Amino acid sequence: MPRTQQRKGNAMTEIKPRFRTIDGLSIRYAESDEPHEREALLLSPWPESLYSYDATWSKLARYARLVAVDLPGFGHSELRADLLSPTAMGEFIVRIADEFGLVSPHVVGPDIGTAASLFAAARHPGRFRTLVVGTGGTAVPLALGNPLKDWVLAEDLAPYRAMGAKAAVTVAIQTINGYRLPDVVREDYLASYVGQRFVEQLPYVRAYPAELPVLRELLPTLETPVQILAGRDDAVVPPENAEYLHANLPHSRLDIIDAGHFAWEENADDYADVITRWWRAN
Repeated sequence: MPRTQQRKGNAMTEIKPRFRTIDGLSIRYAESDEPHEREALLLSPWPESLYSYDATWSKLARYARLVAVDLPGFGHSELRADLLSPTAMGEFIVRIADEFGLVSPHVVGPDIGTAASLFAAARHPGRFRTLVVGTGGTAVPLALGNPLKDWVLAEDLAPYRAMGAKAAVTVAIQTINGYRLPDVVREDYLASYVGQRFVEQLPYVRAYPAELPVLRELLPTLETPVQILAGRDDAVVPPENAEYLHANLPHSRLDIIDAGHFAWEENADDYADVITRWWRAN
């Protein structure tokens, strides 16, 4: 499918963030306006925020009640060091679903949400209706491109402390191809990562070498249906990770779309189409 053409504009977004205290942490979230029998929990990628769903929000909201969250320590949600690993974050995802009264939600967990969502579903069978994952490191041995590989394996974090959070985010969002971020979205991304916040988040991905082998053992036991969705040209988390999941999960579908790492923005139409087809089929 052809990649979505360049989009412009600074129109007001439909996403209206609020905050709620969950397990003592201030967690930022947004909900769609219309009630719907189908429910979906959307987890924001790194180094962005829940505004990453701006380009797909209206389409997704036609098919489900949406609850989007910035995971603890990411976006504008409060950080707690003990949650900065996929296993711990998986448990918190269950806590989020409980807090919002989501009985059997579909979960959309791109990027850092991928491993956490898989851990949550494996350790809480039947809690989620389906998962949509992808663009997050999962393969064993590690199959990561740069700069993520450097972030995961670096012995010295001093260069990242010196670089500053906003610089790291700016470098990341400059790689978004074919989509111009609305000003409100760009400014939110930059405001999400101030001071040393970027370096403080690094333990999450630096837990991959220890935790992904644990996840590998759980994947064949996972009964929750999983839609794997990745960008064909993703140089940060190569499609090898998506193919690895598809080979190891008992109930999965794999779609590779024409996009890079930020597939939800670079090819928002196809990204939303894959998700809504999946929801309708499950």
